[in-house]
This record gives sequence, C-alpha cells and structure tokens, in this order.
Amino acid sequence: MRIFKWTLFFICISVLETSGQQQLEDYKLWLKYQTITNTDLAINYNALVKHAYISQGSPTLRNAKKEVELALSKMLGDDITFTNEWVPENTLVVDVYDNLSKDLKSLIAEEIKNVTHEGFLLKSVNYKNKKVTIISAKKDIGVLYGVFRFLNMMQTHSNLNNLNLVDNPKLDIRMLNHWDNLDRSVERGYAGFSLWNWQKLPEYIDERYIDYARANASIGINATALTNVNANALILTPMYLEKVKALADTFRSYGIKVYLTARFSAPIEIGNLDTADPLNADVKLWWKNKTKEIYEIIPDFGGFLVKANSEGQPGPQNYGKDHVDGANMMAEALKPYGGNVIWRAFVYSEHDETDRAKQAYDEFLPYDGNFMDNVLVQVKNGPIDFQPREPFHPMFGAMKKTPLIMEFQITQEYLGFSTHLVYLPKLFEEVLDADTYQRGEGSTVAKVIDGSLYGNEITGMAGVSNIGNDINWTGHPFAQANWYGFGRLAWDPYLSSEVIADEWLRATYSNDNKFVEPVKSMMLTSREAVVNYMNPLGLHHIFDTGHHYGPGPWVDNLGRPDWNPVYYHKADSLGVGFDRTPSGSNATEQYAPEIAQKYNDVKKIPEEYLLWFHHLPWDYKLDNGEILWDGIALKYQEGVDQVKDMINTWDNMKPYLSESEYREVAMLLEIQLKEAKWWRDACLLYFQTFSNRPLPEGVEKPTKSLEYFKSLKFPFAPGIRPRWD
Repeated sequence: MRIFKWTLFFICISVLETSGQQQLEDYKLWLKYQTITNTDLAINYNALVKHAYISQGSPTLRNAKKEVELALSKMLGDDITFTNEWVPENTLVVDVYDNLSKDLKSLIAEEIKNVTHEGFLLKSVNYKNKKVTIISAKKDIGVLYGVFRFLNMMQTHSNLNNLNLVDNPKLDIRMLNHWDNLDRSVERGYAGFSLWNWQKLPEYIDERYIDYARANASIGINATALTNVNANALILTPMYLEKVKALADTFRSYGIKVYLTARFSAPIEIGNLDTADPLNADVKLWWKNKTKEIYEIIPDFGGFLVKANSEGQPGPQNYGKDHVDGANMMAEALKPYGGNVIWRAFVYSEHDETDRAKQAYDEFLPYDGNFMDNVLVQVKNGPIDFQPREPFHPMFGAMKKTPLIMEFQITQEYLGFSTHLVYLPKLFEEVLDADTYQRGEGSTVAKVIDGSLYGNEITGMAGVSNIGNDINWTGHPFAQANWYGFGRLAWDPYLSSEVIADEWLRATYSNDNKFVEPVKSMMLTSREAVVNYMNPLGLHHIFDTGHHYGPGPWVDNLGRPDWNPVYYHKADSLGVGFDRTPSGSNATEQYAPEIAQKYNDVKKIPEEYLLWFHHLPWDYKLDNGEILWDGIALKYQEGVDQVKDMINTWDNMKPYLSESEYREVAMLLEIQLKEAKWWRDACLLYFQTFSNRPLPEGVEKPTKSLEYFKSLKFPFAPGIRPRWD
C-alpha cells in the first residue's frame, strides 16, 4: 500500500509538472522559439549566427538584443557568442543604419534607401570572406521589427542563406482596441478579465504587460486603446492617467503608443461643466487643458478614440451639433502635439426605420472633406455589426477625402466566442480584397485603407482585442492565430490568409508538413463552416440578443425594431431575406454602379449574399437547382459536418501534439459541434414554421422542439455590455 501511495504521488507530481509546462507554452503564444531538431538546418543556422553583434544603445535596441539572446539560445543552444563591438568574425549584425561601419553601410546603401521609418532590411552579404547577415533599419523600432521577422523566419525553418528583404508597414496606425472596463470586466471578452490591473498600477508592472508588448511588436502592432469605446470618463482623471503613464512607459520601447477612449460628456462628469457642447468655449478650453495635461504625463500619447451618439453614448448631437463639430473640437486640442482623433462611424438611430445597414453611410458621407487632417473615421468591415459574413461597408471607397481606418473584430462576439475554432484572417482577407469599383476595377478596400486609392496621408487598421488574462491569452489556443493574423494584415493588408496560417502553425506547434498542411486546411475552411451553421446564404443578425450567445431568430419583443432578429430575416409564409434592392430599402445605391447592378440582380449576386439583399420565395431555385428552403437546410447541415471533419483532422494530429495540447482543442471542438447542431436545429425548426416544408434528405432531424430552444436562458454568458444609461 505504501509503494502504491508513493507511486501515485509521483504520478500526480508528474502530471502537474507536465500541465504546468504546457500552460507555460500556451502563454508564450507564437514566441516559443522551440529547439530546432533538424540537424542539417541547425548546423546551417548555427553557421549563420555563430557570432552576433547587437547594438544596445536605446531601450528598443536593448529589447532587440534580449529577444535575439532568448531566441537563439532556445532554438540553437547556448553556443552563440555575443560580442559588444563589431569585428569581421561576427556573422549576425543588428543595428540602425547610421551606426554601421562604413564598409557595411556601402554594402546595403541601395537597399536601405527603400526602408521607411518603421521598416527594416534583412540582407546577406559577403564581407572579408565571411557570410554576414545584417538586420538594419533607419530607426530603432525598425531594427526591433526586423529582429522579430528574422527570428520568425528561423522558427518557420526558412532559407536564410541569401536574404535580401525590405519590408515596410503599409499602414501607419496598427491598433488593438481593448473593450476593457475599469472594473476589469471586458465587453465581448471571452478570455478572462482585463490585463490591466488598475488597482496595482502604477507601481506594479506585471510581466504580462511586457510580454503583451513583445507579442504585439513581433507582428508590428504599434498602438493600443486601453479602454472600452463605451467609455468611462474616469480614465481621464489624474489618478488614472498616472496608471496609464506606467503602461505607456512599459510599451514605449516596443514601439506601442497608448490611445484612450474619450467619453464625450467628460467635461460634465469630471470637469464640473454643465454642458459638453463642442462649440462651447468653456468645453473647448476644457479639452485643450485636458489634452495638455495628458501630454505632460505621456509625451507620445496617440490620441482619442471616440464612440459618440451611438447605442446611448453621449455625443455632439445631444447639443444639436454634428460629428464634424465633435471630432474637430478634439482634433484641435490634439493638433499641437501630433495626436489623432479616431472617430467611430458605428451609428444607428431609432428614429430611422428604413434600414440600419444604410445609416452610417447616410450620416457620414455628407461630412466627407470637412474633418481636420488629424481625424480618422473608423468604420466596421461591414454595414451591420461584425457578422460571420457581410458585404464590405459602402463607406469604403465612397468617402474620398477622409482617411478611413478599418475596424475588424478579433474577439468572436458573433462567431461562437472562444469555444469555436474560427480562423478570422480568412474573413479579413475577404473584406480587404473586395473591389469597391470606386475608381474602376481594382479599387479594393485594401487600397482605400492604405491610402493608395485617394492619397490619404494617415492610414490605419484597428482590431477589437480578444485578449484577456487567461493563461493562453485568448481563451481558445487557435484564437491566438486571429490576434497574430490581424497584426500581420495590419502591417501588410495584401498578405494571404494561407501564408499567415502557415507562419502561425509553424511558430506555435510544429514545422512538420504532415501536421501543418491538414491543420492549415482546417483553419482555412473553419470560417465558412461557422457561416454555414449560423448564417447561411446571407442570413444575418439572428443571434439571441444581449449576449449574442446562440440562435434567437424568433426574438421580436425588444424596444427598437433593429434590435430584433426578425427585423433582419423578415421570414414569412412567402419567403425570407431583407430586400435591399430598389424595390426595398435600396441600400445597394450606396455602392458603386458596378456593385449595385450585381447585387440588385438575383441571378448575378454571389449566393453568399443572397438573403442579405433579397427577400425570396421558399421555392426559389438556387444555382445548383435546389429550392431555397432545401439549400438553407443543407447549408446548416454542411456546417455541422464541417465541424465533424475538423474533429477528425485534429484527432489525426495527436502524434504531433502533447497530450494537453491535443485535449484542450479536442474538448473545445466537441463544444463547437454541440453548438453547431444547436444552431442548425433551432433555426431550421423556426424557419420551418414559415416554409411549411419537410427537411430535405441528408439533414439530421432535431431531437428537441422549437419551444425547448426558445426556453433556453444564459445568465452565465460572458462579455455582456455594461449599461451606462
């Protein structure tokens, strides 16, 4: 018995140690720097980086040196020699161009001309019969970005023998929007509580803050808005600004600027004024003084992110003024310091009953050209609200004189939270590649936001963060790929989602092609699977309300028409879908004529948008000859089947994974399958009450009743928006 007890004790300790080690690996994200076991590759890399000179004159360059030392020691062992000054025997040289020796400068002089202030050069040169790898840039931050890219290339087992890469970010502002509240709850947060421990700041700097900055710098993210767009004015008070300063000081050497969400009514709530009218002299002075105060504390403060006159948030319209009045008032305060106003275009009014999809365009297009040059208008990727699939927002391309910053949602509010495996760069890529036709064919959304279509001087992309204090940061291990992919696309919106998935898998899990290729295929189809089992053929916004957890197409009792899912699908005995053609709301008129013509024609519109723009009979014939009802049902079933395929794929990958790596995703995939079936059954039972048609062959029959699904309540659903009104 005693032997058994000791054996059990050691087994338990072993399990705990293994579990703890895996948790640590999850925490490292795509910066694990796993040992390179391929002998030939390791020998080759060792020869290239046997000696290393890394300048460390600034905090940013010191960060670069620390990252190289950490990564090379883990990937190649401890036999790398780091030297404090450049000598010909060194084979890796990391420094800004101005600091390089005259000889090395001459070897890279032509290439460095093409490097911008945040870009970098990776180049292999022959110098005195030595193979020298140079990581250089015009600015310190470019060197850091170059180091991370070089290390990523090592992680993904790339060929480093003949490097000649110049890489510049195509967007200026590459920002995470944290919807974090001051009580550490996170609106639409599915990965634990907020990272920011306001109670312990400013004295206590959690190591997570540094690792957060490392992870962001590794993918080129250079800005973070710390707090919820449903803003709390307290963040602008001295007590909190001292705490914000501590974070800004931590992030600065990683190239990250801090932005704050500005509550429009702050002059009243914390400034003792009786108005927040943007044209009032006292209000203007209050914002100028507050801005001056912030810059005295945080000299590189980025600016304000503002949600105004939307979903109950205060704004200039409360005082009979418009968005231009509000944004320009703040922009004027920020202008002397080089700060920006990012003004969100997510607005919809209860007083406009035509079509919620049209409201942001109708409200903002008349203002085009009236904003100050340090104002960017932040536009969601689609005209409704981060749905599993939407057509691109018509403001992209239509607003020609105003820089637009793209807003993607990385957190999966409408895509199954952090229990569903959904690779979002596939969605991002679809939007960025969409052609607006505003200046003829090839006028893509990517060209709008990178400034090349209309010559905008400030450009950007924002992503609503999926980061929390969970050990693995994002709740689902594969949700890390969405953070990673957002950063890569914010750096270069022309990258392919397939390339990004390949990079992430190799850095995070394995370089074995027998693992990478099937899992990459699974990732690339995962978003379409979710569309199929949630919102096929252009159905949208049929989620249960408030928490948006699960289906609720039957909800029809909320205070405003556009809060109810029935508003969006308009199912009746005749058919289903929202008519946005000229015979309906005519939302198609907001697009270029080439797009409008295609969307208006039921025979030309891509079927993935069919019910977004058309109300069609249940017996309407789809392209494949199926009637609409059967097509909808079979799409729901296809989505379920695709999740089953994902489970089979993951099961086959078990030999390439640790037990805890395998089990964590396997359990989450089982939740996803259960919820995919829930979506299929609940939606088909509901829509069947209108179609009055049987389920087609091949669709599994529900085992519960519609009344059962309607009765479900979810008080435990995370991420619900706080109410300020």
